[in-house]
Amino acid sequence: MAFPDRPADENWMRVLADRYEAARCDHPLDELCVVFDIDGTILDLRHLVVHVLLAYDRARRSDLFHGLVADDITVSENQVDALLDGLDVPEERRDDISTFYGLHLWDEDGLLAACAPYRGVLSVIRWFQIRSGTRVALNTGRPEAMRRITLDSLNAVGEAARVRFDPELLFMRSEGTSVPEAKAAALCEIGDRGLRTVAVIDNEPDNLAAMAASVPGAGILFLHAATIFESQRRGSGGIAGTTYELSGLIDEEHLREHVELVWHGVNDAENLGQFMGSDITWAEIDLRLDPAGRLVLRHDGFEERPWDRHEHLLSAPTCLEALAAAGRSIKLDVKENGRTIREALDQVETLGLRDNRLWFNAEIEVVGASGFEAFRDRYPNATASCPIDFLVPLIAAAPEEADVVLRRLRSWGVTRLSLRWGPRLRSAIDELERRGWETNVYAVPDLQSFLEAAVLLPTSVTADFNFPDWRYFGRGSGEHGFVHRYGAEVTLG
Repeated sequence: MAFPDRPADENWMRVLADRYEAARCDHPLDELCVVFDIDGTILDLRHLVVHVLLAYDRARRSDLFHGLVADDITVSENQVDALLDGLDVPEERRDDISTFYGLHLWDEDGLLAACAPYRGVLSVIRWFQIRSGTRVALNTGRPEAMRRITLDSLNAVGEAARVRFDPELLFMRSEGTSVPEAKAAALCEIGDRGLRTVAVIDNEPDNLAAMAASVPGAGILFLHAATIFESQRRGSGGIAGTTYELSGLIDEEHLREHVELVWHGVNDAENLGQFMGSDITWAEIDLRLDPAGRLVLRHDGFEERPWDRHEHLLSAPTCLEALAAAGRSIKLDVKENGRTIREALDQVETLGLRDNRLWFNAEIEVVGASGFEAFRDRYPNATASCPIDFLVPLIAAAPEEADVVLRRLRSWGVTRLSLRWGPRLRSAIDELERRGWETNVYAVPDLQSFLEAAVLLPTSVTADFNFPDWRYFGRGSGEHGFVHRYGAEVTLG
């Protein structure tokens, strides 16, 4: 169902951010609260519906729901009869399916196995949870009897975003109470506990209307998650949205309070200019010796991608001097051992930079122990890092063997470990932080992923900053096949 009188506003996260900042400004000492519904707001229950219908096929040895996926579900989880109509299920099977569905929809195994959050919503919750003086409450129409299973399943889902829900801030429906009544009562109780509610997000218009009526004049923003819902929207007021776009919620200024941001691959004049026009502190440059023996900025090796007479390489001394003069900090990604390291360190030494403005990064198979030790000898308090993606499976499967490698890296002077953006990132960060390591996340593909990575709170996030929403147009490192272009062809450099 969609609202005929008001389309979804994909700037709704910006509206939420603005209301939050205004509340923080007006009430600097208050504990603020953002309230979320669960089903249809945090969790996409289409996956649970599919899970139950496929379970029916397994139990009955039938094939009625072969090929069914979440996108085929167009009604709420409570409207199974309408769903069966849309799937052309034989009439003689529907009573049995409906009975099975009603018995198993909220089974614990299904909730744990098939609960899937909407993209970005857990990072939205995480963002508010890491803000000072801010709480996140859950206000659900689920019955009180489902408290334990609700917390267990939500916390299992939340692990991927480092989100954990407070049991004291989970409000559920008591027996004999309607969902709108229960939600309105919960909102009043949140206020009675001394929390100032900033915003409420729910997918059912009737629930939003009941809550708004219960706290007139409270200045609460009511947001409609226009996913799948049953009740009819009344009037044309209010804000609705369907996607949790973090770029509308989180801005660079507030993000820098929590994590270091690093502009990846400042390897050519255009990218250097883009970086200098930004407020990002750290620039990462790739260092190599060209075939003439000069220290230059280039991601790819000259054997891998031979140079040509049309390639204009940026001199490393020129770039380093410009960055130092602008007061920026420099991450040196050294691509070769031996003379390249010595030349890079000699050049950096002429700049007179303090250790806190320098960072050495390299692949361990490229520079080995000697490379890290050479940097550490000159800059004992600077950051030194290396990628350890090869080690992530071992941390999970054979942690004692992984610890042997980690101890070796620490003995070389490595202080920060870099992890490629991916599905196992959160657990890897947890394990490494537990061992006392700083972490860096790299290779994030877009702004949404970048922000999802950042709210995990690694020590730093390295990205190309090809983020038009933030008016950043980073070109990337110049790695072959991965150069960003904006309308016109640009020369690799």
